[in-house]
Amino acid sequence: MSKKTSIRMSGLGGQGVVTAAHILGAAATRDGLVSTVNPFFGAEKRLAPAESYVRIDSEKIYERGEILFPNIIMIFHPHVITLGKCYTMPFFDGLQPGGIILVNFDVFPELGSDDLVKLAALKARLYCLPATQVALDIAGTELATNMAMLGGLLGVTGIVSIESFKLSLAERFGGGKFVASGTTAVLDDALRNKFSKVSQLVDKNMEVVEAAGSAVVEFTL
Repeated sequence: MSKKTSIRMSGLGGQGVVTAAHILGAAATRDGLVSTVNPFFGAEKRLAPAESYVRIDSEKIYERGEILFPNIIMIFHPHVITLGKCYTMPFFDGLQPGGIILVNFDVFPELGSDDLVKLAALKARLYCLPATQVALDIAGTELATNMAMLGGLLGVTGIVSIESFKLSLAERFGGGKFVASGTTAVLDDALRNKFSKVSQLVDKNMEVVEAAGSAVVEFTL
């Protein structure tokens, strides 16, 4: 039987949404699953809306492009919700019943009564995580926010093994360069330059992942 998961990552330019999707998809492949990754963004500038879509399945995947009906929605910046900086409105549009929403914020952003009713009807599971603060506290840079978000995802779902995740992280920053855009390449290089060795980058980011997995808090509707 197919074990299918569809993840929509919504954030702002410069937060590493594209990199996060690539590392997660590569980790799923290492676990013997099938994955596809598709980034989507408009103008390549910091703080502009950006999204990435990750499909993970135990069987061959035929779909590509935007994910309209995700099982999981990851919000990398609260402005996606509070200021509507998102390509999908409302931000949880299409979420499947029993789906998961993980938000980078110390508390879950305040929602309108209509949104709360809709999420309750879906029996959505809502989680918040101060991902940027975790990244700053442990890695010393907000560029590790995406790793904190992935750590939160692993903490909530265990969607990929920690071993495969670490190998995929090392491959991304130590092997051949994956380039989805010029901006993504610049951000990757900026993160590399903060550490004298790739092994240090990997170890520090794995600390971020572990800490973030323990810092997730569930929000009760």
